[in-house]
Amino acid sequence: MIILKKVNHILGFVASDHRGFLLKEYIKRKFPFIDLGTFDDKKKVDEVDYANNLVKHVLKERSTGVLICGSGFGMDIAANRHKGIRATLCHTVKDAKWARYHTDANILVLSGEFTKLTDAEKIVKKFYDTKFSQIDRYKKRIKKMDR
Repeated sequence: MIILKKVNHILGFVASDHRGFLLKEYIKRKFPFIDLGTFDDKKKVDEVDYANNLVKHVLKERSTGVLICGSGFGMDIAANRHKGIRATLCHTVKDAKWARYHTDANILVLSGEFTKLTDAEKIVKKFYDTKFSQIDRYKKRIKKMDR
């Protein structure tokens, strides 16, 4: 099992649609998240509803989150429609590291159908273990994103 630096703290929120449900359940067993649904994979649901709900919580609590749908694209697009959200679809550990280090991403998006469970665990760990660089040019870039 991978051990995070923040073992006893809630990392943030997690949500998925029906196609991301199994990966979400796996992630929850490995990391401390507040689950915002969906709560089964039998009923088809719209990823936009779950993305918008997670975004609301992330913004209100000034927190972070993980979104999972089949491809990851729908969650990524829906989340990034909101000012203050920097959601990024990550397929590799390096993607997760750069997303946090360069853009201070606050939502990790995963593909429930194309991400292996063990890879997802490593990606989540890297996302939460990596801190934003605080480099001025990256800070300026983020301000431009939030316009």
